[in-house]
Amino acid sequence: MNRQYDAATVEAQVQAWWQEHHAFAAADDGPGEKFYCLSMFPYPSGALHMGHVRNYTIGDVLARFQMMQGRRVLQPMGWDAFGMPAENAAIQRGIAPSRWTYDNIAHMRAQLQRLGFAYDWRREIATCRPEYYRWEQWLFTRLLKKGLAYRRLAAVNWDPVDQTVLANEQVIDGRGWRSGALVERREIPQWFLRITAYADELLAELDGLDWPEPVKTMQRNWIGRSVGMELSFEVPGYGPLKVFTTRPDTLYGATYMAVAAEHPLAQQVAAGTPALADAIEALKPRETSEAALQTQDKLGVDTGLRAVHPLTGEPMPVWVANFVLMDYGEGAIMAVPGHDQRDWEFARQYRLPIRPVVAPAGFDGDPESLVEHAAFTDKGLLINSGPHDGLEFQAAFDAIADLAQARGIGARRVQYRLRDWGVSRQRYWGCPIPVIHCEACGPVPVPDAQLPVRLPEDVTVDGSGSPLTRMPEFYETTCPDCGRAARRETDTFDTFFESSWYFARFACPDLDTAMLDRRADHWLPVDQYVGGIEHAILHLLYARFFTKLMRDEGLISASEPFTRLLTQGMVLKDGAKMSKSKGNTVDPQALIDRYGADTARLFIIFASSPDQALEWSDEGVAGANRFLKRLWAFAADFRAWRETAPAADAQALDDAQRAARREIHTCLQQASHDFRKNQFNTVVSAGMKMLNELSRLPVPQAGGGYLALVEEGLSILLRLLSPIVPHITHGLWDELGFEGPLLRAPWPVVDPAALQADEITLAVQVSGKLRGTVRVPAGADQDAVRAAALAEPNVQRFVGEAPVRKVIVVPGKLVNIVV
Repeated sequence: MNRQYDAATVEAQVQAWWQEHHAFAAADDGPGEKFYCLSMFPYPSGALHMGHVRNYTIGDVLARFQMMQGRRVLQPMGWDAFGMPAENAAIQRGIAPSRWTYDNIAHMRAQLQRLGFAYDWRREIATCRPEYYRWEQWLFTRLLKKGLAYRRLAAVNWDPVDQTVLANEQVIDGRGWRSGALVERREIPQWFLRITAYADELLAELDGLDWPEPVKTMQRNWIGRSVGMELSFEVPGYGPLKVFTTRPDTLYGATYMAVAAEHPLAQQVAAGTPALADAIEALKPRETSEAALQTQDKLGVDTGLRAVHPLTGEPMPVWVANFVLMDYGEGAIMAVPGHDQRDWEFARQYRLPIRPVVAPAGFDGDPESLVEHAAFTDKGLLINSGPHDGLEFQAAFDAIADLAQARGIGARRVQYRLRDWGVSRQRYWGCPIPVIHCEACGPVPVPDAQLPVRLPEDVTVDGSGSPLTRMPEFYETTCPDCGRAARRETDTFDTFFESSWYFARFACPDLDTAMLDRRADHWLPVDQYVGGIEHAILHLLYARFFTKLMRDEGLISASEPFTRLLTQGMVLKDGAKMSKSKGNTVDPQALIDRYGADTARLFIIFASSPDQALEWSDEGVAGANRFLKRLWAFAADFRAWRETAPAADAQALDDAQRAARREIHTCLQQASHDFRKNQFNTVVSAGMKMLNELSRLPVPQAGGGYLALVEEGLSILLRLLSPIVPHITHGLWDELGFEGPLLRAPWPVVDPAALQADEITLAVQVSGKLRGTVRVPAGADQDAVRAAALAEPNVQRFVGEAPVRKVIVVPGKLVNIVV
């Protein structure tokens, strides 16, 4: 055995062994409890970055640890392969998106394999393959028949030069990313899934998930369940104007109404006055992103109409405002500028009244001072509210709701911020939506026998709209119901569609007769999911929704996809997130080529706990490599010494060796606890301490105690580190002749006897103040402990000639001498 550690050779040999023995093939049945460990699959962008390496290393450590607990572990890998980036890259390179995607998959698969991740590659899937997306098309046709999928007009970002719909991220400062043209907001037919039908269930079942609390909070906020009231304001010349509010206690503070530019009232007003029509048209939002709408200037125009306040009878101006959206609520609001900051800013800009109607308890100042510089948004006691003055929030809510309901002008209502999921995209590189449009029959789902609707792959894209709309060979078809000429849908699914069920397909990727089978029910839910917190809302929410859809279709019994979630921290360099735009990236491939995969894995795990940010350090990487070299050299030296040593004798340990064994088992005890808490960095620390303990021991000329101790210590150390650095530990396990392959070895068990110390150290206090320490035999009785404490020289100095009134012994901890 060469004393020099050759990472490239060791890792190649170990990976060859894994491949030859199908080491990570997950058994669908057999002994052991199932454990499904999954990391969020990557988009095949061309090369792994350090964020990928960290995410997948963490997942692999978790999976390998569970294997050593005797569980049947499924850890698959695949590719989230559809999407806009492939089209953009294809435009730049003049090639088909499919070619770019498949080339990237091949390259990134090789990189993942080089890192030694324990994936069952037999289950690999790519979402751009028809054998995968066929089944989401099949499910969509079922949802269409149930009414859970439907089509309606919806606003999109339209590039008038490229004649295409843009995603929000393709709109830069209001202009198309490629053409530079001012983006228009247009309404076109779009497909939706009725996720709102599951809003209550999606909200309620968050409580039972072992997920980070910030992630669950983000989902709760996105679903946004609000308890409030629907109120009706009569507008002479128009009729009732309905609004929803969560603050009926502020009703007396409403001083104006505001509607969206697309609201029927605004359209009615615009129809009679061209100048007003132009002003209202200018207020229509140009972009669809919520961020852009929230940060835009608050602008409006007075319609000239007046609404009647339902309680006071006062006339209130009705404005069209660009911050009111037709897609949310009723497309109209009652504006309470005293108690809503957005309404306050608009009122100040257009000199509209601001009336305070809520004040803090005990407030006795001028009410106008509460809203002089900003809206007062806290809850409190009602003022300026007629018979309801003095009521606190809930009492005011109930009283005003009861009054409004009695007068027939309002009713309690629950509303959600969540909106139905728009799943259609006017882009090429995606899964075709399985619908045929017939003038006689309307939208008709594609029959099962005609699935999948295949996406043509040998296609050139130029950015000027989807090429599918210019391909008669794709869109010309016949209606399956009436047989007449019809047109195939040319929209494709949102790529979240594919990532919302891939975890289930990993259980049965070879199935060609159904979407899922009993294997999915066996493996789901995923026991441990690993991925970035940037996916905390949409991906995780849609995956939860899809799981419920598949459950209700009778495909699985699970209601939730992921039992436990670990969101890993970002990889930073010089305090900033690694990114190409910042020029602070580190190439994983170069790192692996120089040091080996295990060094990369060890640094990533040791530098930070998984849920915290990881600060890149070149010195830290070099330090991780030095540790592995030390481990290899120590094992090689021990093996060479062992060839001439006598047989092991575990009963022949001297005092130093017993202390070293105690430290090794103490470290193992703590490391086993930390592993289960996902504190892998401290597990590495424990392994380093073990190696230090073994290295410090003098190597005897002869004597079996040392041999027994080091063999046990290395057996524990290699197993402890094997989930983190699987190549070197596998290689050393074989070199040292331990029984069987390391991959099948059980997790080491703490020997309680090893933790028992021959002597213990006790603190000695004199009248409550620490004055020294003593070492006594572990089994010493209280008389012996008292005598040792009183004999300690520094203790004697502080006791002096004073009589000892009492000696209190706290077993295993301290002695307090009271004088």
